Amino acid sequence: MAYTTIKKPSDYFNTVLYTGNGSTQSITGVGFQPDWVWTKNRTTNYNHHSFDIIRTATKSLSSNLSDAENTLINTLTSFDSDGFSIGSDDNINLNSNNYASWNWLASNTTASNTDGSITSTVSANTTSGFSIVTYTGNATAGATVGHGLGVAPKMYMVKRRDAGGASWCVYHASVGNTGALFLNDTASTSVSSTYWNDTSPTSNVFSLGGTNQAVNASGGTYIAYCFADVKGFSKFGSYTGNGSTDGTFCFTGFKPAFVLIKNSSNAGLMWNIRDNKRDTFNPNDTVLYPNSNEVENTHGDNDVDWLSNGFKMRSANGHTNASGNTYIYMAFAEEPLVGDNPATAR
Repeated sequence: MAYTTIKKPSDYFNTVLYTGNGSTQSITGVGFQPDWVWTKNRTTNYNHHSFDIIRTATKSLSSNLSDAENTLINTLTSFDSDGFSIGSDDNINLNSNNYASWNWLASNTTASNTDGSITSTVSANTTSGFSIVTYTGNATAGATVGHGLGVAPKMYMVKRRDAGGASWCVYHASVGNTGALFLNDTASTSVSSTYWNDTSPTSNVFSLGGTNQAVNASGGTYIAYCFADVKGFSKFGSYTGNGSTDGTFCFTGFKPAFVLIKNSSNAGLMWNIRDNKRDTFNPNDTVLYPNSNEVENTHGDNDVDWLSNGFKMRSANGHTNASGNTYIYMAFAEEPLVGDNPATAR
């Protein structure tokens, strides 16, 4: 399936900031009805919270925890036409606290998918290369799950929902099919066939190992967020750090709106998220950590410049640019480099 260039990336991904009021409120300005909402308190040490259309409102998973899914009735209460509504739970609506929400559009619907040996339920957007997938594990090595994208995804995050103690397992094409990273901790790449059965995803399915409880326990229920490269909208790649303030440049083909980075070769270094709403000028150094409940931090020694066609490291910090270290990234666009709405540098 050939994707067309997306002229307005914010029709499919958008960051929205809001302030808690300790009561109820509707968060608007997303620009679409989101199917995946990921929130984080920027002011106080509260967990990340993730909600999606398939698991339905109030059902939360935290990227910084290995916990099972929780039903929190006063968190996200509905997905709305221009955003979402929230209740009074301090996790996502503590009075006077500042929050970030990252929002993705899938299809606003769900469908059964029988492409794999395991039947899945999918909400897929074949324009933006994003799908949400749920399935039940069968503990069979080589089991496959349909993702609905029509092209092979470059990255997916899998989380067990029904039992705690299972990490968020991340497949990234730059790491390959022999290993996984873990969104909830700082480990480097873990190499084992028990994650993806040493098999790369196809245009229809991704593969699972048979003995790893985190991805394919018999009777275990799972959620997966799957992403494909789309010209002018999303890019999933890797780079090698050079340990310099004149750092490595990563070409994406667009001005970024969101970048997630992880050192995949050395342990003990944080995942980090930057976006174009919390930092509106260079350097982009305001960071939240998917693997931690820590508040937002601004690091003068962890600078990144965002450009019209990608991003460039401006420090030697190990989280983003240690010499000789390998990093993976996930990026979404604010503006494409070419087309009807060409990007300009900051």
